[in-house]
Amino acid sequence: MSIYIKKNLLKVVLVVFVLVLPILSFADDTPITIANPLPEVTSINGLIQNILEGVIKIGMPIIALAIIYCGFLFVSAQGKPESIKKAKDALLYTLIGAAILLGSWAIAQLITETVKAL
Repeated sequence: MSIYIKKNLLKVVLVVFVLVLPILSFADDTPITIANPLPEVTSINGLIQNILEGVIKIGMPIIALAIIYCGFLFVSAQGKPESIKKAKDALLYTLIGAAILLGSWAIAQLITETVKAL
């Protein structure tokens, strides 16, 4: 039995720190409140718009880097047909991804403006 304890002592200590220690640290009588990370959002439309804006802010630099990478693939192909095909496919998929990203934003704006007009 002692070999089992020696092998699993680290796991037991980790479980104690992960489960028991937070319970003891929150044992006071003050209520736990969770602050709204998006206080300006009051509707589903606002939440979806904030999510799409965040995705676009992250996605556009990634698309720019992917296009640069595709250019690198074209340059490093050096006329080899299989490498050029790989570079063309990568560029095509990058542009399709950019179209989906911008299209989702355009559709969301269109729906938002239509709902506001009604």
